[in-house]
Amino acid sequence: MGLVVTDHLFRTYPEMPEGELAKVRASVVNSASLAELAAELDVGSGLMLGKGEDQSGGREKPSILADAAEALIGAVYIDRGWLAANKMVMALLGERIEVASAGPGGQDYKTRLQELCARRFDQLPIYSLKDEGPDHAKAFEAVVHVHGRPEGFGRGRSKKQAEQAAAKEAWERLRADLDEVPGPSAGVGPSARTGG
Repeated sequence: MGLVVTDHLFRTYPEMPEGELAKVRASVVNSASLAELAAELDVGSGLMLGKGEDQSGGREKPSILADAAEALIGAVYIDRGWLAANKMVMALLGERIEVASAGPGGQDYKTRLQELCARRFDQLPIYSLKDEGPDHAKAFEAVVHVHGRPEGFGRGRSKKQAEQAAAKEAWERLRADLDEVPGPSAGVGPSARTGG
C-alpha cells in the first residue's frame, strides 16, 4: 500500500516538495485510514474472531480492521501481482490521496480526527450527511459522532467539504479537551499525562 501511494504521488505531483509528499503519504497510509477503508467495505462482517473478541466489538475495532485491510491488499498482491494490487489500492484510496494532496500542510481533518479517535477511543468517527437544494446547487450538512456523541458540524458544496468541516470542528474540540484535562482516559499519549 505504501509503495503504491508513494509511486503515485511521485509521478502525479512532481513539483511538490519532498516534505509535503511525505505528509500526504502519511495522511493516507496509516492505520486509521486502513480501518476506515475496512469499515466502508464491511470487512468486519467477514472476519473470523474468537468468541471473546467478537462479543467485545472486535468487528468494529480499528486496530483489527486496519490489519484486515492490510492483509487483503497483501493477498491481492500475492495472488495477482503488482498491477492488480496497484489498481485495487488506487481504486480504494484515490479519492483520499486527492483530498490530502489538495490540502498540503495537514488540512485533512478527517484523517486527523480518525487518528485521534483510534488512539483515544479505539473507535472510528461516524458521519451523517444530508443535502438540500436542486441538483445543480446542492448544499451538504455533515455531523460527526465520536464515541456516540455529536462533536462536529459542517457545511459545504460537496460531501467532502461538509465532512472536512465537521471533522475540523470535532478535532479542535477534542484536542482542546485533551489539553484542558490532565491524564484523561487510557489511550492518551504520555505527553498528556506528564504535562510535556
